[in-house]
Amino acid sequence: MAERLKARLNAVLPSILALGRWLVLAALTGLACGLAGAAFSWSVAQVTALRLAHSWLLFCMPLAGLAIVFCYRMSGMANDSGTNQIIASVRGGERPRLRLGLLIFLASVLTHLTGGSAGREGAALQIGGSISAGIGRLLRLGERSLNTIIQCGMAGLFSALFGTPLTATVFALEVVNVGHFRYAALFPCLLSALIANAIPQCLGLPGEAYHLLGTPELGPVSLLQCGGLAILAAVVSIAFCVLMHKTDHLYKKYLPNQYLRVLAGAALVIVLTLIEGSGDYNGAGGGVIELALEGHVRVPWAFALKMVFTALTLGAGFRGGEIVPTLFIGSTFGCAVGPLLGLDPAFGAAISMIALFCGVVNCPLASIFLAIELFGGGGLQFFALACALSFLLSGNYSLYSSQNIVYSKLEARLNDQSRNRE
Repeated sequence: MAERLKARLNAVLPSILALGRWLVLAALTGLACGLAGAAFSWSVAQVTALRLAHSWLLFCMPLAGLAIVFCYRMSGMANDSGTNQIIASVRGGERPRLRLGLLIFLASVLTHLTGGSAGREGAALQIGGSISAGIGRLLRLGERSLNTIIQCGMAGLFSALFGTPLTATVFALEVVNVGHFRYAALFPCLLSALIANAIPQCLGLPGEAYHLLGTPELGPVSLLQCGGLAILAAVVSIAFCVLMHKTDHLYKKYLPNQYLRVLAGAALVIVLTLIEGSGDYNGAGGGVIELALEGHVRVPWAFALKMVFTALTLGAGFRGGEIVPTLFIGSTFGCAVGPLLGLDPAFGAAISMIALFCGVVNCPLASIFLAIELFGGGGLQFFALACALSFLLSGNYSLYSSQNIVYSKLEARLNDQSRNRE
């Protein structure tokens, strides 16, 4: 009897030790990321309000760009690949340095202050990855544990900014190797995301949430309508990914000097802003997203303008994320095109927003969770269908060049890209 009890204890002891270990490590990471996320969210909100109150700040964009390039060069990170480095680091690549978090924090704030078209997610993943990697190095974690704690940091900052802990958890696990889900990291990432999410809420900084309007009755016609919109959103997601990568390539080809590149990008954004006139396409564009989800869009081609503004901003060397612009593009596209397919414009905006997010990041499960956390679970079947179609039809395109799509989307076999890496 004693021997049997001892054998059972020995069998469960590794799980108990792992639980205790990650309770401490994930909680520490979540706490650090929650505080950093709250500070970053508050800072972006403050500079956005300042820019809206003082339109002349747009003309400071060239100075902000020069400051960003200078800071990165002085820190020895002139060739930093941003979010791509964080994703690659989870697979054992070069670990992000702690100063990356401070750099991307300041650079993103400057970008938003002066009207660059960028979001927050890319900065969130980089800040979270750099903080958690710093914690891992301080505690001298091994290779696999360091990979996991970086994912905890990604989930923590994402959750702190958007208020979507389940989406943040699944996204951090799903985005690195599409088709390969590391379940061992599920509990640490979830705990980090939950703790990080609680901190901004305690400080009076609520996450993102929207009302879902115009939901149709579930039936063959409404499913076909949503499926058609998802197919179109997949096409737009491919176009956005191609535009982002091509713009970056053209900037580097014709303007190899980083200072000239960022000045050219600032000049283009300023000129386009003055021509367009409304200022809707500067910054993240959260107000436009809210209007689209209420069924209103100023011009049918708003999604295309946001694509151009974002590509010109981030390709030139300004810093920020691509996900909030993606939500802008998806919501305005769906609001304009949804009625052509017989959908309510507000519901079309919601479906297209989630489908486009799925298409550019290749994370169908995280996209479904995003729909649940943003819209409260209504219309879930429609969102699931839209995510499935967008994922299938968006091919191997991605906003993140370091993302590894392990399995083919068309059949159960290893993707050629993954096979070449093995």
